[in-house]
Amino acid sequence: MHHLLRPTPVRALSVLALCSSLLLAACGGGGGPDESPNSAAETSAPAASSPAASAQTAAVQCELPDFQAELLRLVNERRARGAVCGAETLAAAPALVWQTAIAQAAARHSQDMVDKSFFSHTGSDGSSAGQRLSASGYAWSRWGENIAYGYSSSAAVVDGWMKSEGHCRNLMSPAFSEMGLACVRQSQSNPGSTVRWAWTQVLASPR
Repeated sequence: MHHLLRPTPVRALSVLALCSSLLLAACGGGGGPDESPNSAAETSAPAASSPAASAQTAAVQCELPDFQAELLRLVNERRARGAVCGAETLAAAPALVWQTAIAQAAARHSQDMVDKSFFSHTGSDGSSAGQRLSASGYAWSRWGENIAYGYSSSAAVVDGWMKSEGHCRNLMSPAFSEMGLACVRQSQSNPGSTVRWAWTQVLASPR
């Protein structure tokens, strides 16, 4: 099932539903004082490491302290509590493990969105999240992707995703066992980009 929610200006949401094999996508929005954050989620089906082992460059952590460990903690706290996603109450899900190759695929997409000033699950080269995972060396059995822009903190972007049904389902899905996440700021790459604070979260299970 493939769901696509396109953000309209400011903080509104609209929904378009399509059908595809084991594919889920959603977009949503939240609000900030100076920006209009937006987000999107996508899921599909066709070696773990710690956040400290990942490349901790400023470009992929938006200069936020303990970025990767903080995001993993926030996500796993939500999964441990269970959640209401839309009209459905989802049970608690097992904790996710950080995976460096997944984080590399996420960083590639966030950097691409900032560099080329676009917001989409499809990369500027036409790549899907699954193709980016494969290119990073990760052999996946299924994957999900949440993207967002305009959120300026780890807590804010997780809150935004949890308030949107598609993102919430991705984040809470017990089908995923690993994740990686990256954030790239507009000023670090392309000062003229319309995409600020580009976030990409990829959740996956290995083959």
